[in-house]
Amino acid sequence: MRVPASSDTNSNSNLVCFNEPTSVLDLRRSPSPSPSTAEEKPLLVSDQFPLDDDDHGMRCSMDWDSIMKELDLDDDNLKPNFPSSPHFSTAADPPLLPIFPDQLHPPEFPAGHGYGFNNEGGGGLDFVEDLIRVVNYVDSDELQLAQVILSRLNQRLRSPTGRPLERAAFYFKEALGSLITGTNRNQNRLSSWSDIVQKIRAIKEFSGVSPIPLFSHFTANQAILDSLTRQQQHQSSSSSSSSPPFAHVVDFEIGFGAQYASLMREIAEKSVSGIRFLRVTAVVTEDSAVETRLVKENLAQFAADLEIQFQIEFVLMRTFEVLSLKSIRFVDGERTVVLISPVILRRLNGISGFVYDLRRVSPEVVVFVDSEGCWTGISGGAGSFQREFVSGLEFYTTVFESLDAAVAGGGGDLVKKIIETFVLRPKIASAVETAANKRGGEMMTWQEAFCAAGMRMVPLSQFVDFQAECLVEKAQVRGFHVAKRQGELFLCWHERPLIATSAWRF
Repeated sequence: MRVPASSDTNSNSNLVCFNEPTSVLDLRRSPSPSPSTAEEKPLLVSDQFPLDDDDHGMRCSMDWDSIMKELDLDDDNLKPNFPSSPHFSTAADPPLLPIFPDQLHPPEFPAGHGYGFNNEGGGGLDFVEDLIRVVNYVDSDELQLAQVILSRLNQRLRSPTGRPLERAAFYFKEALGSLITGTNRNQNRLSSWSDIVQKIRAIKEFSGVSPIPLFSHFTANQAILDSLTRQQQHQSSSSSSSSPPFAHVVDFEIGFGAQYASLMREIAEKSVSGIRFLRVTAVVTEDSAVETRLVKENLAQFAADLEIQFQIEFVLMRTFEVLSLKSIRFVDGERTVVLISPVILRRLNGISGFVYDLRRVSPEVVVFVDSEGCWTGISGGAGSFQREFVSGLEFYTTVFESLDAAVAGGGGDLVKKIIETFVLRPKIASAVETAANKRGGEMMTWQEAFCAAGMRMVPLSQFVDFQAECLVEKAQVRGFHVAKRQGELFLCWHERPLIATSAWRF
């Protein structure tokens, strides 16, 4: 049922707003500071890259330092709690995958993945075989045997150090152990401001050294803006009256909401389709109360500064799993956009049912951001737990390898450890848990479900391509490149796609 909209800007919030570049083009120029922000110290995306005078406007996804200052938390009082490892590896790790520095063509996209782990550098892959044995024992509910193999793995993988494969295997081993003991949820919970700030620091570092986080933000935002502009142009050319300038984004993986600061700035500065009211509905897990408070107050303040009416509502994942889209409030006349990631698809009992519910909502566009490596099966329903596990291990090994290249040099080990501990480790634990819980379910992939429901892919604009190319160029890390296939835009590390963004309509 659609109801009238109301405005809730929360303009009295005293937290510093998110501050993200509005587009990759903004990375090349310095914005003129507004009176309210003129005295703030700009935070550069990376202190490791040489910057020209025109590049000092390059900022991270949030005004991190100001947020931490507002929370009265400083570096000396917050010591990261790294798992199991008292020291960092200083040896130069050989690359796990072959390097092709002159590769200019889009990568091959195999239909599936085998157990293609490269043993370059020696050391054996016995721990991978043991991990697969644990997975098979968990799959057959032989938990005592699984624990015996895990005990052996604890001796082989004592800490997340060494080559990318060894570090990824450590976190997957840890996730399996937590799955068996039932402690996964507690480990991933951010229960205090200290936890929040450590996570923010990790995201800041990740955004500063790698194009992976901002690629997702920029491509999704531009796909949203393109759809709103296209819909407005269609209405202007028809005899029907234009709908009210309301936009509603339904987001299933909002995180800290940094991309909405960028989206609101674009709407305000370019008067996109005359929109002056942005409403966001975020589906969140039950243990995210602290993050949602931060997201709401900061985005509301940012919207008030831009004089945009803004409202954000949160729907618990448990409620959504029962009621589906009936748990979300839709308003007559608003332009609805749905932003999907593999996180929600893994949680659903059936993808096809969810997609048919989407059809009844009839959104302007459905933007799918696959930030988990285009795994075969895991982005869709559920398949073999072993296959899902191995695909995930391959993917995160590739991410770790790209991270090694991005932070090469002094201080790189500490940066890697922060990112892996507070950003990648929780993702691995969540993926392993949901893959185990969904085994034996629906085998339909999300692409098959979309097409079966009558959805068609909408080509992304050339500006999206241009932004992505600029972002990769700015990162200055050899190995990242952009590729396209059948309307999807990929961020790749050598031959392996890491992120894919696509837009769909009914």
